[in-house]
Amino acid sequence: MLTGPFLCHSVSWDRSGPSLALATPPGAPASLPLENLPAGFGFRLLGDRGARFCLGYSKVPGPKDRRSFPCPEQTTAERGYQCGPCFARDDFRFMHDVHRSGVAPPGLAAYLAQEHWLYVATFADGATKVGTASHRSKWSRLTEQGAVVARYVARADDGRIVRVLEDAATRHAGLPQAVRSAAKTAALARPRAPRDLDVLNAAAADGLRQLLAADVGIDGFETVEEQWDPPGSWEQVLTARAPVYPLSFETGDHGGAVLALLGQTALIAVLEGRFLLNLALLRGRRVELGEFRSAPIAVQDELF
Repeated sequence: MLTGPFLCHSVSWDRSGPSLALATPPGAPASLPLENLPAGFGFRLLGDRGARFCLGYSKVPGPKDRRSFPCPEQTTAERGYQCGPCFARDDFRFMHDVHRSGVAPPGLAAYLAQEHWLYVATFADGATKVGTASHRSKWSRLTEQGAVVARYVARADDGRIVRVLEDAATRHAGLPQAVRSAAKTAALARPRAPRDLDVLNAAAADGLRQLLAADVGIDGFETVEEQWDPPGSWEQVLTARAPVYPLSFETGDHGGAVLALLGQTALIAVLEGRFLLNLALLRGRRVELGEFRSAPIAVQDELF
């Protein structure tokens, strides 16, 4: 098993399952599969446990090539998950404004020239957002975000067009473009009925298609009706109705048996029962991995 120390990035998904994306102190990438761990999953934070460290920067040489580089200074993050110099080096800093500014490095412009998708995602409590994905990340984008139900509503010729559509969805339909990871994990403790979530998502998707079918002032897209297919592990997490893991990562050791994952949230088993572990909280943290176990957790029975 990997031990570390590591700088933690996030939970990444592909069709083979979820993995925790990591980097060694010099910046070499590493990955820990999060399913079928014989010793379970355990970790402790290292150094200044309240600090969040810079995750480096990315360059985009072309439409199918993304290269990640570690922070040269190995310093703490100043904005989001980057220090100031790494943010200035990062090609993706142009991503969210390119449809307004028209400014992007050549490689990123080539990446944005490929087909993109507009989707509506609904989470376990009914919170619903609009978002975009390149064709290559069409499935993994929603999977990593932890959507419970999602529908694709438009296929756009390129990334500039899809971001114009996304802004129109927010401006005219009131759909936000982000949901906090803590809210996603908390919602899994008391998820709404699957039928209710599907009805909510279908209504939002239909409303957005109708909006896009009207004049939004841009060509180069078509509305679509296609539902996203979540991984099979979603059902186990949704039916567990487990509480959120109550211990702070900033003190002590943490760990247990990983039963299933939904997005960035792991359903883990410890001596006192099952809990929802928000692994997004490890992003930007320095960790040691190993056969660590959580301290005893005080469990209070619910009163009915």
